[in-house]
Amino acid sequence: MPLLSGNDTVVRQRINRKPSRTIASVLPWLTVMFGSMAPGWLLIASAPVLPPFGFLMFIAWRQLRPGLMPMWAGLPLGLFDDLFSGSPFGSAVLLWSLSTIVLDHVETRLPWRNFLTEWLVAIGLIVAYIALCLGVTNIAGASAPIRVIVPQVVISVIIYPLVGRFVALMDHIRLTPFVVMR
Repeated sequence: MPLLSGNDTVVRQRINRKPSRTIASVLPWLTVMFGSMAPGWLLIASAPVLPPFGFLMFIAWRQLRPGLMPMWAGLPLGLFDDLFSGSPFGSAVLLWSLSTIVLDHVETRLPWRNFLTEWLVAIGLIVAYIALCLGVTNIAGASAPIRVIVPQVVISVIIYPLVGRFVALMDHIRLTPFVVMR
């Protein structure tokens, strides 16, 4: 039951409440993993149309909370994405790990943050990731022209702010205090 303060506003009781350590540490990893699986659930197409949601969520988590996932997080999450993306095995591991290094470098060079710089960094990473995935796929035996990935790049760049908003919502849920039972 809410308590009333001296000016009759409702104040939430904070005693005996704290964020769950399990939810706080597992939720970012799960959202990225579900994002990696999502494009296969929604649409099966002969050309890539849907954005790489797992990669977008990975970038959004790294930009929102830079120290939350360790530097090596690109390896297991990229490995998981390789299982569902259809790209040659190991390409996401390499590209996600390189993206982590780039994001860490940008974080140290540009300590201030605003929407425009984060979106421009994300655009650069998204375009490079999708183009390099196409290059690795072509090296592995496909012969797809660059125009095939244009819709995926455009949709990914446009949808990234919504993915960032979703990640911010998940971060809010991650830090929601729960009643501690003793």
